Amino acid sequence: MSEQYDVIVVGGGPAGYVAAIRSAQLGLKTACVEQWINKQGNPALGGTCLNVGCIPSKALLESSQLFLNARDQFSDHGIEIDGVSANVPKMIESKDKIVQELTGGIEHLFRANGIEWIKGSASLLPEREIEVAGDSGKTVYRAENIILATGSNSIEIPSAPLQGDIIVDSSGALDWQSVPEKLCVIGAGVIGLELGSVWRRLGSEVIVLEAQDAFLPVADQQIAKDAHRQFKRQGLDIRLGARVMSSEVTDAGVKIRYTDSSGEQEISVDRVIVAVGRRPNIDKLTLPEAGLLIDERGLVHVNDQCETNLPGVWAIGDLVRGPMLAHKGSEEGVAVAERIAGKHCHLNYGAIPSVIYTHPEISWVGKTEEELKEEGREYKSGVFPFAASGRAKAMRDSAGMVKLLADKQTDELLGMHIIGAHSSELIGLAVTVMEFEGTSEDIARTVFAHPTLSEAIHESALAADFRALHIPNKKR
Repeated sequence: MSEQYDVIVVGGGPAGYVAAIRSAQLGLKTACVEQWINKQGNPALGGTCLNVGCIPSKALLESSQLFLNARDQFSDHGIEIDGVSANVPKMIESKDKIVQELTGGIEHLFRANGIEWIKGSASLLPEREIEVAGDSGKTVYRAENIILATGSNSIEIPSAPLQGDIIVDSSGALDWQSVPEKLCVIGAGVIGLELGSVWRRLGSEVIVLEAQDAFLPVADQQIAKDAHRQFKRQGLDIRLGARVMSSEVTDAGVKIRYTDSSGEQEISVDRVIVAVGRRPNIDKLTLPEAGLLIDERGLVHVNDQCETNLPGVWAIGDLVRGPMLAHKGSEEGVAVAERIAGKHCHLNYGAIPSVIYTHPEISWVGKTEEELKEEGREYKSGVFPFAASGRAKAMRDSAGMVKLLADKQTDELLGMHIIGAHSSELIGLAVTVMEFEGTSEDIARTVFAHPTLSEAIHESALAADFRALHIPNKKR
């Protein structure tokens, strides 16, 4: 039996490594188990997010957008560049460097906080024990508290099994060294749209097949419809109600057969990205004798405090209910560490922002207009287009809008939905107001710097009471 800990965290992604750091900060003897091996063949912290998810995808989104701007848009600003080309291997190399810097940074934080990194794959045993299979064999560890944070992995579908670098999941699509002439993306969710955007900007003809009839049903539909129009203008061929039936890899590429409202269809492409969602990493985590309760969706059952049915065993992040978002998992990690240390903490699940890092970015927090209608709650809305924003005009990036939703009686801010440049940065203001149970009037009475994109938030609050200053006020 190895030494005993106050806390052992299983998983070194955004939920797990943050839980470990906060536990150590609170004076708890902490270890973190992580099995990730990076593409260089070395153990790495950071999980999916830092290694093959959030960070590398944003790096490629940034690189591809800069290329597109230089090729097609700098001339609008009077900047003339001849012969702009995309060096894809260099982009991949830059992405990998960013990943290594950040994952190495987590390792440094572990050392600085006295956290032991146990390298290997963990299985939960009874009585708050875990068995770790590493290079030196299997070792059993015990802790007063175990935090499960093993994240999620891409869902595979029988109709399009992964095959080499031809049919890939989201991870595989981050390492292509050349631009496919014709690309099929299966799934028009966050990951599919982001990766489809990367390769479209770099020159691929991109067809997105989405089984659902509605586009981005989780988003406010006014925003989703505007996004659909803008993506279509960018050249993304998004086909809704398209269910993939089979795929066949040939010498010429991949044949995809699917059905839609018109019947059976077939397309031929060079490569395929399967991006139909994610599932919890639970299969190898828990042995039957541990007795951990798992629901029908494969999620670990927890209460409002992230406690499982086993005393001293907690679960956070993608393993549990709620959106599969890195920042949600991180905050759960902080909350659980503080609960273990006997401190009071609270996480407001109604004020967790979501972002799609396309261009324009799509960001939202709180209720959608559709949800408020379904609840029968009286509300008011204010919409302000970036086309009326001086800063957006100066940037030559004025697509999109800010939409604010507030309670009709109390004026409490219920939701904000933004499609536009840098909306991922702007949405934080709405999250803050909602945390303080603020109102649209609070935003309307706040002084915003001019000219800024954030003024659009100010104007949306004014528009909710028909007193916007830079657009006509119309009764809705």
